[in-house]
Amino acid sequence: MKRVIVSGATSMVGSALIRLLISKGIKVLALYHSSTKKFANIPSSELVKLHPCAADEFDKLVAEDKPYDVFFHFAWSGTYGDARNDFALQKLNVKYAKDAANAAARLGCTCFVGAGSQAEYGPVEFGVKLSPLTKTHPLTAYGQSKLEAMFQTRDVAIKTGMRHIWMRILSVYGPNDNDFTAVMQLIRKLKAGEHISLTKGEQIWDYLYCADAAQAFYLAARFGKANAVYVLGSGQCAPLRKYFEEIRDICAPEAKLGFGEIPYSESAVMYLCADISDLRADTAFEPQVPFRDGILNILKGFST
Repeated sequence: MKRVIVSGATSMVGSALIRLLISKGIKVLALYHSSTKKFANIPSSELVKLHPCAADEFDKLVAEDKPYDVFFHFAWSGTYGDARNDFALQKLNVKYAKDAANAAARLGCTCFVGAGSQAEYGPVEFGVKLSPLTKTHPLTAYGQSKLEAMFQTRDVAIKTGMRHIWMRILSVYGPNDNDFTAVMQLIRKLKAGEHISLTKGEQIWDYLYCADAAQAFYLAARFGKANAVYVLGSGQCAPLRKYFEEIRDICAPEAKLGFGEIPYSESAVMYLCADISDLRADTAFEPQVPFRDGILNILKGFST
């Protein structure tokens, strides 16, 4: 692997992956929306070629310096809030994912790696770890569209001779994370001295640091099996309350967290844990960053 393309280059995992690729001397064509406010997230390096290209421009993507080896696809709109059930928007994401796969083939890539989601599974029974064999029955437009994007990009890959890999992400956290995530909201409110009302925090959760996620994407591109689906998490689970108390102990040890002050929503996910045995067996992936260290890394660049 010498030259790769990364769409959604300003995203948390996308930017972490670019940082990893730079450290390995790999050249990167970084695709991003020209109007993004997160341009600074893209690591600066002579190995990184910046290329403004929105998702609706993937079908026109050209590069004079082709061929490339791998296309890592992270670009996706409407990942939170009401947008997750905006069927029109999510349907466009599917089209753009297919356009990305076609662009990958056009630019000479031999491997396409897509970023999927745990939302593809829908609700599962408490205690059931998510694996590539877990049945999918997504309930949101977002989850349905991620699943459809997997099938459509895989179809393009098969027809064009690319190896296709789909990474179903659970809960990744770290620097450059979006402000709306539970981890970032908790940190921000604790640093601001605000009282925080929470559920009881009984949900069993699997958090993975962004640099570890980037390593998994890199290893999957190198060693992953053709047409494989991998579930991306740490494989280690704990109650959300434990994670939140650890963040509190780091950010504001004297603060009291309002556990139980708000009820669970009807759609609350109560168990989210990855079975990474296939990913581990095929790529030798092993998470390296403990949750506490990941939070400390976020705080190094944190601003209120």
